[in-house]
Amino acid sequence: MRPIAVLVAVAALGLTVSAGAATQSGTSLRVTYWEDGSKAEPDASWTLRCDPPRGTLPRPKTACARLAKGGWKLFTPVPPDMACTQIYGGPQKARVVGVVGGRHVWTTFTRTDGCQIERWSRLSPWLLPPGGVTR
Repeated sequence: MRPIAVLVAVAALGLTVSAGAATQSGTSLRVTYWEDGSKAEPDASWTLRCDPPRGTLPRPKTACARLAKGGWKLFTPVPPDMACTQIYGGPQKARVVGVVGGRHVWTTFTRTDGCQIERWSRLSPWLLPPGGVTR
């Protein structure tokens, strides 16, 4: 490889690494919420960005601190072979889209069984509203 080609490759690698490092620390989320998940139109949506904490979510400092502690693992889905209690937790639904600690997140939360209720509870009340049966 020619010396100039090596220099260009190293420079390109350096730019890629520095761009990746900047993204890894970023957290930026949009949450869309349905009080009744069977409806097409959401009831509310809010945003959260960290470093510094801001957005339309109430108490962004608390949410950013919790996200820093739990990271993207807070958003992992229930494994398909998981046995879940068949307890209905309510009609609420939320979609969270964005980046947490540099990892892309696109997930939906419901309260349709015990596993989904537990997933919701990991993020409530600091990112998702408290849920429950409303009837």
